[in-house]
Amino acid sequence: MRKNNTNTTTTTMAANSWIIALASTALITAVMIIMMRIKKHKRAVLPPGPRGLPILGNLHMLGDLPHQDLHKLSQKYGPIMHIRLGLVPTIVVSSPKAAELFLKTHDLVFSGRPSIQGSKYISYGRKGLAFAGYGPYWREIRKLCTLELFTSAKIEMFRAMRREEVGGLVEVVVVKGAAEDRRAVCVSEMVEKVVEDMTYRMVFGGKDDRFHFRPIINEVLAFAGGFNVGDYVPFLAPFDVQGLLPRMKAASKNFDVVIEKIIEEHIKDAKEQNGQVRDFIDVMLSLMESNSMKQVQFGKDNIKAIILDVLGAAMDTSVNVVNWAFAELLRHPKLMKRVQDELRDVVGMDRMVEETDLPKLNYLNMVIKETMRLHPVAPLLIPHESTEDITINGYFIPKKSRVIVNVWTIGRDPNAWSEDAEEFNPDRFIGIDMDFVGSHEFQLIPFGSGRRSCPGMQLGLVEVQLILAQLLHCFNWELPDGASPCDLDMSEKFNLTMARASSLHCIPSYRLNTLKTSKTT
Repeated sequence: MRKNNTNTTTTTMAANSWIIALASTALITAVMIIMMRIKKHKRAVLPPGPRGLPILGNLHMLGDLPHQDLHKLSQKYGPIMHIRLGLVPTIVVSSPKAAELFLKTHDLVFSGRPSIQGSKYISYGRKGLAFAGYGPYWREIRKLCTLELFTSAKIEMFRAMRREEVGGLVEVVVVKGAAEDRRAVCVSEMVEKVVEDMTYRMVFGGKDDRFHFRPIINEVLAFAGGFNVGDYVPFLAPFDVQGLLPRMKAASKNFDVVIEKIIEEHIKDAKEQNGQVRDFIDVMLSLMESNSMKQVQFGKDNIKAIILDVLGAAMDTSVNVVNWAFAELLRHPKLMKRVQDELRDVVGMDRMVEETDLPKLNYLNMVIKETMRLHPVAPLLIPHESTEDITINGYFIPKKSRVIVNVWTIGRDPNAWSEDAEEFNPDRFIGIDMDFVGSHEFQLIPFGSGRRSCPGMQLGLVEVQLILAQLLHCFNWELPDGASPCDLDMSEKFNLTMARASSLHCIPSYRLNTLKTSKTT
């Protein structure tokens, strides 16, 4: 027995020694590579930035709200700042002029995407639009999204569906007792549900109680926007020190099992319906069958990756914008009344809002712009990566540098927005023709800009406008329990997208002359 124990101990010690030796070798190699790079570029001037720690770099300076931590650092080191996230050289861009340099002037150089460990699992080996590297494949699927999925014709095709779903949302508010008994309802929960249902009908052709994507999407977004030490200290990646790998694999498998069933059902239905196109999956299957994407191989995994991108972007973005806009209007009752007065004047009090009304709702659209200025859907966008060495404003930026555009800081830049940049004031957009992709001096870029901007932006905006307009037109709203507007919790919860930390609960009262919903119009 003693001999066996001795052998086991010896084997364990040998294994531990091997692991230590391997880790030490990897560490020494990594340090040598860094030293060689530093020596190579010793005459080059990097952008200013804080000193970092060995191996960790500046990771220790970032907390649960990294966009705010980077904002504070940029106030000291400037709008083009260099930091190290672990062993990864990183450039943080924090002003409109700097953003224009990276996203417009030198857009091609910074069109790359860093390869993160999670993208192997949550994007089918980087086959989705969001995480694919820049090149022929990315250009083809970008073209697919802009010319086949998110065209004006496709948005129009689903207008009746949106009308029905938002009408159903009004009915839910009424049924839950809001209009009659003045009971508080969870606005966040109801908005999330209607956006989910609209997304499912666009992507899959309908809602199916067999499948529940929200938990999977939440986990995928957490992996995409969360901290994985292996992405920043590569020699630690094989050891999975945080235990993320099994969870990534499980989330990927759970999604794949469900989406495979849905795609197979669509293939079967397409044969029975002579290829009639009803939804996004039908569009992509028709492209796969016709082999029209000759530049790249396009199969089921590509479809799955793109669907995952669409679900994550559509379900999270619209919900967060509506929630933040609603919260700001609850905090500013006079501004809410201005929106409702505009709705009364444009729509009248005898019917619900139609999509044809939306272009006439100027003040509502200013409220949405102001919301996305202060509460951008992705405060740090999805990181870019430089594809070659480049010098910008006299600063050297090496190839494969990660580039983070802090649109949260850009939206609060007093040089761009005046001294009241921290205040919610939609009037600042009066007389200014400003879109969401940087046309006005790159002041407002919540969806990014350039090659990597969000192709589904217009669809998301229509959803936000319609939901917000309908809720404000059909109901008056107040906080429960006599709470003061200034007491409303406006804390943030950071992920790849930025949600409110707490749900919104409000008391509505019906304000139209007659109750007309999707079932009665």
